[in-house]
Amino acid sequence: MRFLTVGQTARILGISSSTLRLWESVGLVTPARSAGSYRLYTPELLDVLKRIKYLRDVKKLNVPGIKEALGTDLPVNQSTDPAKSTPHLGDKLRRLRKKKGLTVTEAASQAHISAGFLSAIELSRANPSVATIYRLAAAYGTTVLELYDLPAQSNRVIQPRNRKSLETKSGVRMELLSTGTKMLESMLIRVPPGTGSDGAYMHQGEDFLFMLEGTLEVWLDEVECHLLEQGDSFWFESNRGHRWFNPTNKQAAVLWVNTPPTF
Repeated sequence: MRFLTVGQTARILGISSSTLRLWESVGLVTPARSAGSYRLYTPELLDVLKRIKYLRDVKKLNVPGIKEALGTDLPVNQSTDPAKSTPHLGDKLRRLRKKKGLTVTEAASQAHISAGFLSAIELSRANPSVATIYRLAAAYGTTVLELYDLPAQSNRVIQPRNRKSLETKSGVRMELLSTGTKMLESMLIRVPPGTGSDGAYMHQGEDFLFMLEGTLEVWLDEVECHLLEQGDSFWFESNRGHRWFNPTNKQAAVLWVNTPPTF
């Protein structure tokens, strides 16, 4: 998914097109424009719109309150716990891009993001979403495991304090539960309220989910919607476009297993 029209975006969010135009008129979002002056929405802007909808519907904030919340919404990681630290994604992504021989513009095009946003990621001025991480890894012909500071030797037992993790711009935390495996990779994904993958992505293999707590909304190819609750298990073919979102005001935690390891 690269660009969405007003109608497509409104259907995904479950709001009216006039609401989207209202949010634009009051300065909450600024969509791109096509050559014919039609509004176009990127996956990154869709992420912002989901947050706005959550702040309006769940937090009951007015426009000034939403603007204030959006201005302070990016997570700041000040933890010294190695299980909660995020690697320097920007440097690693830059090295992978250059190793592939791609320019910023070429890589951004393949990942369906703007060149400016990719530059900001590489300069550590922005954190990518889960969907963007997936797309960049695919563009560079690698897996997201390359972005973790993996130990020289894999261990069969990984204690919580020794887990490696990545955190996205919206606060989604992906904790690695296994290293050195040949046929699967397992993650503990913590999804804060009103956040998610921030776009659709796909890859090879099969995905299996087990809901440890909370609620998760999973979309497949934008035609199937599955609402998963605590205790539910779910699987799907990874080559279907998939995105996910926590529509509640409580954190969701998911055991997420993918085979073969492509994450």
